[in-house]
Order: sequence, then structure tokens, then C-alpha cells
Amino acid sequence: AMSPKEIPFTVSGGAARVLAPSDPERGQSLAAAVAELPVLDARRQQVPFGALFRERRTVVVFMRHFLCYICKKYVEDLARIPKSFLQEADVTLIVIGQSSYHHIESFCKLTGYSHEIYVDPEREIYKRLGMKRGEEIASSGQSPHIKSNLLSGSLQSLWRAVTGPLFNFQGDPAQQGGTLILGPGNNIHFIDRDRNRLDHKPINSVLQLVGVQHVNFTNRPSVIHV
Repeated sequence: AMSPKEIPFTVSGGAARVLAPSDPERGQSLAAAVAELPVLDARRQQVPFGALFRERRTVVVFMRHFLCYICKKYVEDLARIPKSFLQEADVTLIVIGQSSYHHIESFCKLTGYSHEIYVDPEREIYKRLGMKRGEEIASSGQSPHIKSNLLSGSLQSLWRAVTGPLFNFQGDPAQQGGTLILGPGNNIHFIDRDRNRLDHKPINSVLQLVGVQHVNFTNRPSVIHV
């Protein structure tokens, strides 16, 4: 049984907010049973979910699946966050997918992503955190990370499924993802559940919450003034 302060998630519905000091939900923890659920790395090593953010604040991005073209573009932008920016803020960035661990290495090569990445192939953590299934129609505005329209993204997903023998598709195509800020320990600071495939939280708005400096995601090379 979970204690009164332990909950699987802190914010219900699609709303996302930082838990203010006066918020009655502040200080509540991720349920120990959820923290103990395993994720797998690219070598099929099991790691308890809670171990990923035990030591420091961590941004955890749950993605839809490795064949989703829109997710690919989002992770390509996550890949552009300099490791030095994260180190300066003492923050870890983690992506979690819901396909087989076999696909991690190929997906990282495809996106250039070199931060931490794991999979939850049974989607147990997705379910316990209340991540949605299906597409909600939501006027969430144009994501700064989507460079092509929904139709072409869907066609490119189909194209990759047909032409990419590495990706024998596993996972639930209706599963949506979300973004959390967790740690140290099982403290939850922020949660946002995607309502549809276009509803990714803008990366800089999340980085700002954990004190990571602004990242230039335009196609121009970023110039860092020192």
C-alpha cells in the first residue's frame, strides 16, 4: 500500500505546472512501486526507474515510439543540447521509449542523440504515470521542434516502417508520451502529458525550469558568447 504522500503522479489531466512552494501537492513523491519498475538500456541491462534520478534533478522525456517521425525530430533537438549546459546545471537528461531495447542503438545513430536513453517495453511506467493513449484534438499551437506537417510526418513514419528492416515494429502506436522533472530521490517537480503527437513540451521551457541555459534550435549554428 502506498503512504498518503506517495502517488504515481502529481498532476491529473493535460495541464502542466511547476508545483509552487504553497502547493499542497509539493513534496509528494513518486510511488516506491513505480520507482522500482525496471527500464532497459541498449545492452538489455535492467535499471530501476528510480535509480535514474536518485542523485540529481533529471528531465525525463517519455516518447511515443521509435518509428514516430515527429518524435525523431524532437529527439534530434534534444541531441543538440550541449552536455556542458546540463553539467553546469547539475541536471541529467533521459529519453525513455516503449519499443525493444534492440532499437536503441539504431535510433541514437538516426538522431545523433548521445544523452541517456532507456526503454519501458511493457509500457508499465507509462501506464502508472497516466500517459495517454489515442490522439486528443488539442489546439496546442505549433511546436518549435516540428519542421514538417502532420501528413508528411505520418508518411515518413510509414516509409521508415516499410524500408527499415532494423525496425521490426514493437510498441503501441497509440501510446502518447510526456515530460517529467524528477529528483533527487523520488521528488516530482513537474509533469506534462502529451495529448497528441504534436503536443511535445517546448524543450527550452523545460530546460528553463531546471536552470539550463537557452539552446538555439534554429538551423543556424548556435553562437555562444563568452
